[in-house]
Amino acid sequence: MTGTLYTADHRIFRLPPLLSWRVTHTGTVPCDSFFVSFVYQKEMAEVLRLAAGFSAEEDGTAVLRAVVDEYTVDLDENGLTATLSGRGYAARLLDNESRPVTYQQATLAEILRNHAEPYGIACEGAADIRADSVYTVAAGTSQWKAVENFCRTYGGFVPRFSREGKLLAGPEKAGRTLSIGEKDMVLSCTLREDHYGVLTEALVIDKTRNKVFSVKNEEMLQKGGQCRRVVYTPGQSTWAAMRYTGEYQIQRSKEDAWTAEVTLPGSFLAFPGDRAALSLERMGLAGTFRVAEAESRFDGRNGAVTALSLKPL
Repeated sequence: MTGTLYTADHRIFRLPPLLSWRVTHTGTVPCDSFFVSFVYQKEMAEVLRLAAGFSAEEDGTAVLRAVVDEYTVDLDENGLTATLSGRGYAARLLDNESRPVTYQQATLAEILRNHAEPYGIACEGAADIRADSVYTVAAGTSQWKAVENFCRTYGGFVPRFSREGKLLAGPEKAGRTLSIGEKDMVLSCTLREDHYGVLTEALVIDKTRNKVFSVKNEEMLQKGGQCRRVVYTPGQSTWAAMRYTGEYQIQRSKEDAWTAEVTLPGSFLAFPGDRAALSLERMGLAGTFRVAEAESRFDGRNGAVTALSLKPL
């Protein structure tokens, strides 16, 4: 992998060969992130001080565009080295709060125009959706949440970022499928199922109009679970908004209940949204799963490896 820096005064600097690196793709929140280390030379001092953006390429293909959060320069037994770390473009929206605003039947195009584009975010494939009621962005809400909540409520999807740093504001399209079987070199595999915190019921209450809407997680109820949350919504909530709020709370509580983590040799083998077809009979793992997170890393001792975090479709 190779890296390029972009400075605040619009200069471009190609990093020297990387000693080690780590790139984590989530596509959403928490952000994509990166870490790289390289041999430091004193001529880099001004470039590092003004470093604002970073891009990574693998075999001529862009694998990440990000903002630079931190750099260090170290002198130790390994000589003089520097490191850089930062986050994907979702950070631009997470780090900025929105002013409180109330929309009347807003469109996604309007939301993106007000909450994403002013922060240098280019959008791709935005869905044609419109709010069927009042949409409120409360004080203290990040620009990311302003966009994400709208997409979840009225489109039923989570916005994501591409590897090139573009906001994908439409339903996710399945990527390519990576097959992993008994004959493949699997460095490690961990299966985890955790029911702690998985909701069995979300009780949504509109205090202004004294309306109550209950959404239940039948699957968890059948397993004997008991975990209820009471959520209060702003006044004048529609039944659709209340149902969404309840379903959203249950879905979010289930997101980390089942995970398989597979580590393979090689870099950038898959990305979030891709599929992994597993056939690992020894672990009782078989089926096709969604790649939720992909971490590619390299160092001089272990070479390049990719760790995939898999979730049910």
